Amino acid sequence: MKTIGLVGGTGWISTVEYYRIINEETNRRLGGLEFARCVLYSVNFGDIQRFNEKRETEGVFSLMLNAAKKLETVGVDCILLCANTMHMHADRVEKEISVPLIHIAKATGEQIRKKNFKTVGLLGTRPTMELDFYTKKLAEQGITTLVPDKDERVFIQRTIDSELLMGTFLPESKKRFVEIMQKLRSQGAEGVVLGCTEIPLLIKQEDVDFPLFNTTVIHSLVAVDFALSEDKRTHPSATKTADK
Repeated sequence: MKTIGLVGGTGWISTVEYYRIINEETNRRLGGLEFARCVLYSVNFGDIQRFNEKRETEGVFSLMLNAAKKLETVGVDCILLCANTMHMHADRVEKEISVPLIHIAKATGEQIRKKNFKTVGLLGTRPTMELDFYTKKLAEQGITTLVPDKDERVFIQRTIDSELLMGTFLPESKKRFVEIMQKLRSQGAEGVVLGCTEIPLLIKQEDVDFPLFNTTVIHSLVAVDFALSEDKRTHPSATKTADK
């Protein structure tokens, strides 16, 4: 079994879900008292927030790289950045480490392709919805992405910051999220990507009658695939290959 490295705390409430899902799935596959080998480095989200307020993206990159390198020094076999937004730094982090980085958008794209979907909606933080680091990874797999209108994006970001990251899940917020997703559906989305790892704590598949892509679950299960693989090749979602 390989050791999974988790860069968490972005925020901690969804990192708990990573830890739970990875261990439950490992046990489901292996049985008995078998659980995952993993190492968690949890950053202080307050440090990220302070950099964001100053628009210092290099500071956030440094936090992600420092965390990944610390995990690498203790012998992990792969790295997961446990947040969709932090993947704006994934390509740069990957270049600075020697172990595979399992990319959440690549893994999500693979699940979308399995359903033969060509167009999906995307909910997430404003950077995830508005910059191209995420949608470009989906486009590389032939997937077109639809995002909410600006006022809806502002609402989603505000809800993530003031509610979801604090573990608050309000019925009125859920109602608005569902309305936004239904609008994307009416615009041609065949399914919707829950592209912030806190959103699946608010929105469940049973809340809507169209497919949702829970990125927390997808990312976690790909990590288990990698950890339990018998050979040294990386999973397709990893951004390094074994001979690199």
